[in-house]
Amino acid sequence: MVILADLLLITHFLFVAFVVVSVPLIVLGGVRNWKWVRNFWFRLLHLFAIAFVAGESLIGVFCPLTVWEQELRKRSGGEAYEGSFIEHWISRALYWEFEPWVFTVAYVAFAALVLILYRVIPPFPRRVR
Repeated sequence: MVILADLLLITHFLFVAFVVVSVPLIVLGGVRNWKWVRNFWFRLLHLFAIAFVAGESLIGVFCPLTVWEQELRKRSGGEAYEGSFIEHWISRALYWEFEPWVFTVAYVAFAALVLILYRVIPPFPRRVR
């Protein structure tokens, strides 16, 4: 079960990396005219991903990946961390403790940024075959 929990941790990290790293790539790609950053499905998936995170935070629930990982760690006799995935890793990496509302504001602001980029550097229209 620890291996499954670790796989969920890696999956969660990759999800966060996709959401965060895509923003500067979209901006750079918009400036440099990279076609792939205007891919309709990539941009829709990116927008949905951060909207999902912001929505979860606004209604006060943890990400399912966090819940599943913590449950697997408990079942395997290990310790599960408290709070959300991002909250836990920011406090471990930076030694900063923030209230949960700070993360909600950050997620909503980040979602607003992604929505603004969706308008400023719009995706190409979806191709109809």
